[in-house]
Amino acid sequence: MPQDAFTLRHIARELNRDLSGGRINKINMPEREELTFLIYTGKRTLKLTVNVNASDCGVYFTQDEKENPLTAPNFCMLLRKHIQGAEIISVETLGFERILSFRLRCTSDFSSCERLLNVEVMGKYSNAILIENGIVLGAIKTTTLDESHKRFILSGVKYTLPAPQDKTNPADYAALSALLKDPPEELSRFLFNAVSGIAPVTAEQIANHCSGNHIAKCVYDYIFSDETSPCVLERDGVPVDFFARSVKGAIPFATLSEAQAYFYAKRRAKKGLEGTRKKLSAAIQNSLKKHRKRLQQTLEKRQACIGAEELRVKGELLTANLYSIKRGDASCELLNYYSESGETVKIVLDPRLSPADNAQNYFKKYRKQKRTLEVLAPQETETQSEIAYLESLLASVNTAETQEDLRSVTEEMTAAGLIQEQKTRSKKVMPEISYRTFETCGFQIRAGRNNLQNDRLVRTAADDDLWLHTQKYHSCHVVVKTQGKNVPDEVLLYAARICAKYSDGGAGGSVAVDYTKIKNVKKPPKTKAGFVTYTDFKTVLVTPLESA
Repeated sequence: MPQDAFTLRHIARELNRDLSGGRINKINMPEREELTFLIYTGKRTLKLTVNVNASDCGVYFTQDEKENPLTAPNFCMLLRKHIQGAEIISVETLGFERILSFRLRCTSDFSSCERLLNVEVMGKYSNAILIENGIVLGAIKTTTLDESHKRFILSGVKYTLPAPQDKTNPADYAALSALLKDPPEELSRFLFNAVSGIAPVTAEQIANHCSGNHIAKCVYDYIFSDETSPCVLERDGVPVDFFARSVKGAIPFATLSEAQAYFYAKRRAKKGLEGTRKKLSAAIQNSLKKHRKRLQQTLEKRQACIGAEELRVKGELLTANLYSIKRGDASCELLNYYSESGETVKIVLDPRLSPADNAQNYFKKYRKQKRTLEVLAPQETETQSEIAYLESLLASVNTAETQEDLRSVTEEMTAAGLIQEQKTRSKKVMPEISYRTFETCGFQIRAGRNNLQNDRLVRTAADDDLWLHTQKYHSCHVVVKTQGKNVPDEVLLYAARICAKYSDGGAGGSVAVDYTKIKNVKKPPKTKAGFVTYTDFKTVLVTPLESA
């Protein structure tokens, strides 16, 4: 990400053009390392985001609405006290450093002064620092005296610039000319290692632009030119970087601020999607682990009761042969008349008990194990059903492509008690989540995003609509709205490929998809969401849809 001095110089020009003479009306701090300013310029109100997070550092205009904490952080309160209502005199970079400096005229009923808000865009060292007369009033990130820092950032100390790099300042043309008197073959690496304020991608752009003689002049002119062509480079829909100058294959933007806002919004959406997916998956996996352990315990108990019938047989053989057994016998060997081959069976006895009591002891053990099996049967069925349901939830999480997909699963998991409902400051009425909808050859195809939607999809479909589901995998339910018409093969295959895409088997290879009319699909009473039975089906083998 080229948040270098070269790029920040152009950002400062944009901000200075748009914000000079503007007044700071409101200051918020929605996140620990992010500030937002509402600034009235005389013609319009702009929302400026200042982010000093290590991975998202930047300063740009945005329209995002984020919920603010109930209690404003200390630094936010400090800014409200000292610069809310202040006029922005100018926005500029400090030398060729990665620092944006906002000069502010602060006027109150009793005093008037200038203060600086310096935003240091330096990766993990990024910071926002409020300064008056060279003294730090406060900062988002502060150091303490007991820490071994070369540069202290805390209230009351003198503000100092970061230690300079052992590199040539490109603003010093004489030094730049001496450095590039004999330019190396690998110019981009040399520029990054020897010239300050240049990121690797910027150095590569300069190297591609400059060739032949007068390299130093070309490099100087490129760095300090006011020409910009803001753009964002994407690969497979994922933003890779944003640039101040044009890059082949990148998406162009009118301003660097717009490019930054687009870049960070998409990257945060991707990060947020993966974070939510990880959280939901962890909750499901924890529940799966418990239920699988419970199932294993049930199977072990059932295995221990396999010999129940053998206990009953022994009790009956003892009852039939009481006359031939004496008290005090430790065992006996009796003819097993239940066996077709007529072999004998050895029965262990308790010498302390009479033959009749020994028989009753075997019947007692038999009845106990029989009762255990009767109790275990519904438990095993219930646990297996719960595991299947959790696995279907996990499939929904893994195939989710947007936050809307995950929100639908979150609502289902909250209703099922798998996760707790998140408390917010205000109860917002969320719009109902729609099905995934596709159109082809005049037919509408709907796919559920979660099990609750799958149930509703089946419940609201017409009898002649076509229903699809993968054969051996958990998947979404897919319905083709037929409107009484015959479904062409290409529509059937397209719907089957959608079904395969949103399934456990969607990672690749061929997937078997069953299809039948809705009238053949039944929802058994008291079953988990998403569970149905179906008859009179056919199967088609397809590859998952690559992009839907």
